[in-house]
Amino acid sequence: MGLLDGKVAIVTGSGQGIGRAEALLLASEGAKVVVNDISAARAKEGEKHPAEEVVEAIKAGGSDAVVNTSDVSSWSEAKDMVDQAIDTFGQLDILVNNAGITRDKMSFNMDESDWDDVIRVHLKGHFAPARHAAVYWRGRAKAGESVTGRIINTASESGLFGNPGQGNYAAAKGGIASLTNVLARELGRYGVTVNAISPRARTAMTEDVFPEMAKPEDGFDVFDPRNVAQLVTYLASDEAKDVNGQNFIVFGGNIWVMGGYHPVGQLTRDSMWSVKELIDAQGELFKDAPSSIAPFSIF
Repeated sequence: MGLLDGKVAIVTGSGQGIGRAEALLLASEGAKVVVNDISAARAKEGEKHPAEEVVEAIKAGGSDAVVNTSDVSSWSEAKDMVDQAIDTFGQLDILVNNAGITRDKMSFNMDESDWDDVIRVHLKGHFAPARHAAVYWRGRAKAGESVTGRIINTASESGLFGNPGQGNYAAAKGGIASLTNVLARELGRYGVTVNAISPRARTAMTEDVFPEMAKPEDGFDVFDPRNVAQLVTYLASDEAKDVNGQNFIVFGGNIWVMGGYHPVGQLTRDSMWSVKELIDAQGELFKDAPSSIAPFSIF
């Protein structure tokens, strides 16, 4: 018996990298999986796409899966993807939003298309599938059915702390972190939990940029995408029914639950502050925290 027996999952961008690891582990726990990868639609005739290999591996392991080639940032194609899960397997229980791209440039070198493409694929590409899944789950709940829906979004430390050269990516990922909070508040009443992960792992987007992510010859591989998949599968299970609106950084064997914005300094009185008074009081305002931006990573 698997943790996810009888469940149906969609994993976007799951032809390789983190999404592939997530799809395979969800399936190993009993879930039927829609393996989404837009690039599978562009595979050459006679060429087996990695998404098809994921489907074959899932079927060989005893579960079931199907390839989906929808553009997750398209409103209509995101709906088609959700509909495919329901039409093929009878229901939808889990949505893992993983698909993404990078177009890294400093702000003064970034083109409009670099900005638009990354915001579209990441931010709209998270909201559009979530919106259509939410319509489905809300409809079932309104009909009196018991719903145990799960959305797991993919944010980033760049979106939490801000990484130079990633204004587009960080803005999208920060938006995803905030969107996760909104969806968690909106959908919790219908039996749906919404959480986010901020992973460090080896993917097609990172392995050429960060040489330290190369696979080690021996020992614990801290950048193995399967480390991330364990957390995602836990969040997708019924055992995580009380976990909602959380953002986790996951790196190797380390998992941190991240808190939102909170006060680190304050000035309080019952009258307006003048500019001169604010200048005079800035030492008090920042006495417990630096007035300049903190380092990118706190770990």
